[in-house]
Amino acid sequence: MKVKYIRVSTLEQNTERQQTNSENFQSVYIDKISGAIPFFERPQGKKLTKDINNSKVDEVHISSIDRMGRNILDILTVSEFFNKNNVNLYVENIGMYSMVDGKPNPIFKMIISVLGNVAEMERTNMLERQRQGIEIAKAKGKYTGRLYGAIMSDEAFLIKYKKVKQELENGESLRRAAKLGECSLGTAQKVKRLIS
Repeated sequence: MKVKYIRVSTLEQNTERQQTNSENFQSVYIDKISGAIPFFERPQGKKLTKDINNSKVDEVHISSIDRMGRNILDILTVSEFFNKNNVNLYVENIGMYSMVDGKPNPIFKMIISVLGNVAEMERTNMLERQRQGIEIAKAKGKYTGRLYGAIMSDEAFLIKYKKVKQELENGESLRRAAKLGECSLGTAQKVKRLIS
């Protein structure tokens, strides 16, 4: 079975750019999760892994290598897992398969190593820019993050995230409640834990 794997970092991001030609695939796996989360720990990554282990998948397409992850070790581990299970990985933006005539493509492995390092470097740079931005905002007195060591009471927390609480009480899923309440999944999980 020929499938496509799509990953975006947040629930708000659009997958359409990566979904071009999706009609050419028997199945499409979409994860809305950070690339910092290892592939084998993502919901759809787990599902794809299970389908590969059950010999249901023989070809996986991704738009770019950073969809697999932002960590070179994770990217190489996933690529090796695919090779061991005779699953051909196709990276669309470089137009290359991981295997040629059923054998690992050494050029693919070399390019993946380089691109994986670039993806990891981009993530490191992004985190550094974020840290610098926070420092600048603090210096200008505009930083809106909570004070170091500040603790919010459970009651105050539930008041702050009353929309999430309301959605969960109405039977919405955690992800849906987080999206509607405009907060992270972790925050929605904490709200659920507090109201349970």
